[in-house]
Formats: sequence, structure tokens, C-alpha cells
Amino acid sequence: MPPRQPPSPPPSRHSPEGKGQLHPRNRHQGRYDFPALLQAHPALARFVIRNPYGKPSIDFADPAAVRTFNRALLAQLYGLHHWDIPEGYLCPPVPGRADYLHGLADVLATSNAGIIPRGEQVRVLDIGTGANCIYPLLGHIDYGWQFVGSDIDPQALAAAQRNLVANGLDQAIELRLQSQRTQIFRGLLRADERFHLTLCNPPFHASASEAHSGSRRKWRNLGKLDPSRQLPALNFGGQHNELWCPGGELAFIQQMIEESREHAAQVLWFSCLVSKAGNLPMLHARLRQVGARQIRQVDMAQGQKQSRFLAWSFLDNDQQAAWRRV
Repeated sequence: MPPRQPPSPPPSRHSPEGKGQLHPRNRHQGRYDFPALLQAHPALARFVIRNPYGKPSIDFADPAAVRTFNRALLAQLYGLHHWDIPEGYLCPPVPGRADYLHGLADVLATSNAGIIPRGEQVRVLDIGTGANCIYPLLGHIDYGWQFVGSDIDPQALAAAQRNLVANGLDQAIELRLQSQRTQIFRGLLRADERFHLTLCNPPFHASASEAHSGSRRKWRNLGKLDPSRQLPALNFGGQHNELWCPGGELAFIQQMIEESREHAAQVLWFSCLVSKAGNLPMLHARLRQVGARQIRQVDMAQGQKQSRFLAWSFLDNDQQAAWRRV
């Protein structure tokens, strides 16, 4: 099935001075084009407000506004006119999710003569795809890649499947239940399949209270912590398995690294987002200990938000070239 032809990305515009730059191929450059967003998704009109500078915006503390804004973004920039998530599930910030995919495309290019591989021959595994299924949707539209999205939550997968069917992408993107809730790759990868990439937005927090504290800190930084207002407990929503796990992101990624060794020959590049920069030294050390032949740390920025992902491979350049020829 050929990839859908999305709207052409807008001309690149510089982000406001002092703000972190998105990846050059990211469609979300510059300020949001509200006239285009409203044309693509008129329902957004009821949520548009004016910020203190008199510019159109939305209230990012309103979950209904954020969901509708995402629908408008996906319709305007990607030609995806059907997207929804059940109430209480994670509503992703789309520009940052797109940056992770573009960074991974660059990692693939480093072992492919500088050329980003595109099309359905490239297979990608999304660990914890969630109800939003955002990485497979964006990755298929931008690069034509085939995806498998996995999750431990059957309800999340059912919601994701509805989005895929509504957009005619259920043949390009497969959803798979990880029935072993304490495992990541084990029991999920089949012995005869291979992936060019794996990606993951892990549960960052170690507990519900830590997740709630993080949301309150974000509201405070945004100047929205008004005692007279009832704010959502969780920034961008999220079920417990999307936001926290025992040991937080460090324990989760360490387990991912351990399990990745068992599938070293099946995957060209493993990867995972890392929210807390303080975890990086331990993760780099563990990757070296388990025998990763190549390690990449890719830093990303969206406005004042700093993030990064780690990518690793158990194959050297010659072995990766042989892997591609099979």
C-alpha cells in the first residue's frame, strides 16, 4: 500500500528568538497557523483564545482544547482527518513526537550512506503505542515506514485501531498486544521477524504522586497554578502505565537494554526517549557493559523544553550493511 500523500509541509520559519529549534524536517516550524488550523478543523474555533500578547492560542490546561488542537494539527499538516482518544488517555504534544521520528531517520541514514531509507521495506516497532498511536501515524505519513505498535492495554489498542481504520492505515500499521505485562520485547517479537528501528516513550515517573507533582510544576512554570481554578491532575492526561512504573524511567530503560541483548540480530537500531538527563551516564555505562557496538545520543529541543533519545545497536557498520542485504 503506497503511503498517503499528505499536505506539503509549510516553508521553514525560525522559532522565536531564544527558543529551542525543532528538527529542520519537522512540519511544525514557527508559530501555529490558526487560520489554516481552523480551515482544516472548524471545531477548534470554540477553544481559540487570545494570549497576553494578543495572539491566537488555546488553553493548554484544558484537556478538551488540547485534544481538539491535536485533531486540527493532524488534519492540517498530515491529512489525517480522524483522530480521537478515550478520556483520560495520554494526549501527546505532536511537534515533539515528530522530532523523535526525524532524529531516528537521521540515525538510519548514518548506516545507509547518508540516505534516509523510506517506504514499506522499513519496519519499525513502537513500544507502548497507546491509544493515540502517534508515532506510527506520523512515521508512516512522513517516511512511508511500516509499523507494529505494541501495548499492554487492550482498550488503548482498540482506540488506536479505530483511528487506523478511519484513516485507511490499518494495512500499513499493525497493532499487537504485549500479554506479558512485565516484559518489553520478550514474547512480543517473533523469531522470524526483523525491525530497522524500535522506539519508545517510556513511563517517566516512579509513582502517581511523582507524576502529579510533575504536572503541578509545569502548571506553575506556565503561570496557570490559580487556586481558584480546577486544573487537571495530569499534564496531557495519561493512564498509569503510560506515566509511571516501579523504578521510573531508569528501571524501565535498563530492562529494555537487558532484553534488547536477546534480540540483537533482529533489530538494526533500538532506541528510547530519556526524560531525565541525570540518568544518561548510567544508561551509557550499561549499554557498554552489555556489548552495544554503537551508541547515539540525540538531543532535541522544543521551545524551552529539552529532551533526548538514546539509540543503540549490537551490530558494527559491516554487520549492519550485511543485515540490510538479507
